[in-house]
Amino acid sequence: MFQEIEIKTKRIQDQLFCESFKSETKNYKFKFIDLFAGIGGIRMGFEEYGGECVFSSEWDKHAQTTYQINFGEIPYGDITKINAEEIPNFDFLLAGFPCQPFSQAGLKKGFEDTRGTLFFEIARIVEYHKPSVLFLENVRNLASHDNGKTLQVIKKTLEDLGYNVFFKILNAKDFGVPQNRARIYIIGFKDKVEFKFPSELKIDTKLGNILENKVADKYTLSDKLWAGHQRRKAEHKSKGNGFGYSIFDRDSKYTSTISARYYKDGSEILIKQKNLNPRKITPREAARLQGFPDTFKIGVSDTQAYKQFGNSVSVPVIKALAKQIIKTLNL
Repeated sequence: MFQEIEIKTKRIQDQLFCESFKSETKNYKFKFIDLFAGIGGIRMGFEEYGGECVFSSEWDKHAQTTYQINFGEIPYGDITKINAEEIPNFDFLLAGFPCQPFSQAGLKKGFEDTRGTLFFEIARIVEYHKPSVLFLENVRNLASHDNGKTLQVIKKTLEDLGYNVFFKILNAKDFGVPQNRARIYIIGFKDKVEFKFPSELKIDTKLGNILENKVADKYTLSDKLWAGHQRRKAEHKSKGNGFGYSIFDRDSKYTSTISARYYKDGSEILIKQKNLNPRKITPREAARLQGFPDTFKIGVSDTQAYKQFGNSVSVPVIKALAKQIIKTLNL
């Protein structure tokens, strides 16, 4: 009990400090909430264009730690335990929500079809607050999940709640980040607008631009782990598939997608080294691979950092989308 009171007290203190800091320093264009916030990648993109975060939610305690040291506040926890009326008024709802299969992906019941999923938590908050803009991010496979029915249920639910819905798959490598990371972005407007997704930035990418010059020996694969990677790749090749590790060098234009499981063996992104076994990327390189600035603080273990950046978003893509939304609304 005492620990719970202490945590709540600390959260209130953090929020009071954050509110006083905000009021003294900036004139904001709009207010937003940051749901399934992770480490705040989506938040960063919208703060860039004049947004004020008035509420955040993230259940993972390690992600909460990273969020706090970078934004000065501890996100609220389990979203299923948050009453919509307790959330302050806001203009934009931002959410990088997990993709869960819907039990009735049939377009028959709309809002009711989403019950039992985390998307329903977004829908109930939207139903209560009716924000001007919805911004949702998810894995690209959402577009094809259950033969497209899952995406259609999401789209119909938001339309039934009164939103004009746009969606598109964008790739981080097209926005100046040396990573092949395709994600679907779903954007809803309360008003009828003509929205166009941002065009590719045509920026040449190169992995060497984000690699550190000096890296600790611990990131180099052991002989045992490297031998295991090579053995498994050979086994996959003999079966006629292309699974196995992926290796890159400083001249590579981009890497494969970093995932939350990167901490296990680093197989999806290995860096070639002269006269040495390949190495994993460092947590700072993982941050750069997602477009986080070097001012972003990493205050957790390597394992947690890899999970967090693997689960996060490509910040430059978010910024490009935020800019386009602001332009569309003439804010």
